Amino acid sequence: MKVLITGGLGFIGSNLAKRLLKNGHEVIIIDNLMKDYGGNLHNIHNFSKKISLYFIDIRETKLIKSHLKEVDIIFNLASQIGHHFSILNPIEDLEINTIAQLNFLNLIREVCPKVLIIYTSTRQVYGVPKYTPVDEKHPINPPDINGINKFAAEQYHLLYYKIHNLKTIVLRLTNTYGPRMRIKDARQTFLGIWIRNLIEGKIIQVFGNGEQVRDFNFVDDVVEALISCINNENAVGNVFNIGSDEFISLSELAINICKFRTGAKWELVPFPEEKKSIDIGNYHTDFSSAKKILKWEPKISLKEGLKQTYDFYIKNFNNYI
Repeated sequence: MKVLITGGLGFIGSNLAKRLLKNGHEVIIIDNLMKDYGGNLHNIHNFSKKISLYFIDIRETKLIKSHLKEVDIIFNLASQIGHHFSILNPIEDLEINTIAQLNFLNLIREVCPKVLIIYTSTRQVYGVPKYTPVDEKHPINPPDINGINKFAAEQYHLLYYKIHNLKTIVLRLTNTYGPRMRIKDARQTFLGIWIRNLIEGKIIQVFGNGEQVRDFNFVDDVVEALISCINNENAVGNVFNIGSDEFISLSELAINICKFRTGAKWELVPFPEEKKSIDIGNYHTDFSSAKKILKWEPKISLKEGLKQTYDFYIKNFNNYI
């Protein structure tokens, strides 16, 4: 099939593109490659000639229009991902994560209304959990601008299924990690800067008391979740949590990561105020709906995934800093 990936030069998008090519699909990537947004040309360096790549911002609907013709599937991954950044730049986050998404949906209605659209949202929409594991019925209470705008965008996708019959599916992702993730800083995931500090011989810093619990998904498992939406009529019009039943405290995680490098160290440090105000405490996911309807569950253990991630950046470090 002909598949379009918005934000396809990013972490998840590039891993998805690689898998789709392997499955024999024609792949189109749209990405603005804006600084600090996660896109990286090195992510596709070993298969770039097999895809059609266009440097277009998701906000530029006029430029996107011609590339939607005859598309069968859209994986809509383009977004502003920084939680603290969204508080500092709320209008930019609104433009990219909500307004552009609504305009994009209207464009799809006009050009390719029969396309399947899979939109990636975030577990951040739930805010501080009232109970764990968190299922899709959990109250919505985003702790930051990014969470509010991502929730609005996912609701537009679901609404357009109800009122315009667009075939939309929403996946709410937990902490995704693996090869091709951003490691320059913690803007995409704190694991990124942990991996960088580990390789550079710097101390890994864990905020707070280190007892916060999280679950994680290796990127290959997330790609499988995205692909499981294809040709799945029972999934259309629904939202699914994507997560893991393997969860761990951040201090335990730091201990495990430090085992990859002799002499590696970690320490507890006080929460920066700007991060403390949006921290959600303990979180792990109930993904039973995805297991039932998408026939999906994670297969790669945290130990194995972390080792693959570390090995990837040992070989490719200079292309990601």
